[in-house]
Amino acid sequence: VTVTGNDQGGPPPSQPTTAPPAEPTPPTGKYGPKWVDVDLTTQTMVAYEGETTVYTARVSSGTWDHPTVLGTYRVYAKYVTTRMKGGEGIERYDIPDVPYTMYFYADYALHGAYWHNNFGNPMSHGCVNLPVDVAKWIYDWAPIGTMVVTHN
Repeated sequence: VTVTGNDQGGPPPSQPTTAPPAEPTPPTGKYGPKWVDVDLTTQTMVAYEGETTVYTARVSSGTWDHPTVLGTYRVYAKYVTTRMKGGEGIERYDIPDVPYTMYFYADYALHGAYWHNNFGNPMSHGCVNLPVDVAKWIYDWAPIGTMVVTHN
């Protein structure tokens, strides 16, 4: 017995019947899509809606031996507080209650830093440290899916 076609009696489809998933719709503010630009050279963060700046702040990104990733990402998880730990030996850290954390790539996040006030200088193990009030603002403003661009 030779079987052709499908169980509906027609010929087999020549192309897939399902479309690829669509790109998620970016979150939008009053002036256009929301996104965050992090300039590692100037140690600044700018929040945009389309091409309109809605917030600017100093940050502390990763150091030369623990650099912040470069690229275009999307916020995939948010926590009002979380515990962050890692590193080994003298580089080990364990910080409870890290406020307003927004992960954008693997273990890299924008978050508040209550343990220093040296914003404008690289200080982290790769995350983008923000003053706590700034971290709260960006956390409240940026939903999951917000684009984060990090560059030199």
